[in-house]
Amino acid sequence: MAVQFLNMTMRIILLSTIFFVFSALSFPIGTRESKKEISKIDFSSSGCEFLYEQMKLEGVIHFDAFKAAYTGYKKLNKQNNSLLTLIDFNLPSSEKRMYVLDMTKKEVLFVSYVSHGRNSGENYATSFSNRNGSHQSSLGFYRTAGTYQGGNGYSLLLDGLEEGINDQARARAIVIHGADYCSEAVIRSSGRLGRSFGCPALPRELAKPIINTIKGGSLLFIYADQADYLAMSEVL
Repeated sequence: MAVQFLNMTMRIILLSTIFFVFSALSFPIGTRESKKEISKIDFSSSGCEFLYEQMKLEGVIHFDAFKAAYTGYKKLNKQNNSLLTLIDFNLPSSEKRMYVLDMTKKEVLFVSYVSHGRNSGENYATSFSNRNGSHQSSLGFYRTAGTYQGGNGYSLLLDGLEEGINDQARARAIVIHGADYCSEAVIRSSGRLGRSFGCPALPRELAKPIINTIKGGSLLFIYADQADYLAMSEVL
């Protein structure tokens, strides 16, 4: 009887050991794959709100602008680039309204003034065009390309990604560049920034570092709560 009990006890211990080893092999804890899953961006609606909170953007970027930029980012970011630049033309030129975001690291890299086209409006940009010679800004999503040294100094080429909205960017020579008229001194003297021929122009001191950060295939989104754009866009 004692021998039978001993044999049964040993069987239970052996089976328990086998089960523990099998469980450990089948369900690894703390693998690289599990960490990678955690770091992925959640592109759901709730994920957008959560990322906005994680990045502490309240009081920095209006949520509607961020949500629109986020929507396009998840559709157009085929190159898996972590950078997203947002220009919010709902804001006046006398306020900083350009934001360079690292969506993976959840960091705000730059916040800057940015000028709009001279025929888009005075302090606020209210009119937009894709037409060459309009001297207006164009809304929508762009992909950054290469750089060159031109009449406005160090500049960044842009490719408009939305047909009929901003796809004439190259033909119109719409680029990111620095400009003397984009400065706090100009705001103090005239109440607004100077205006470009349609380019998003930056303060001289920030043009090069921002261009070098976002060049080479990251997404840029120029936003305004404008009915015509929202109706035409196939991205939003």
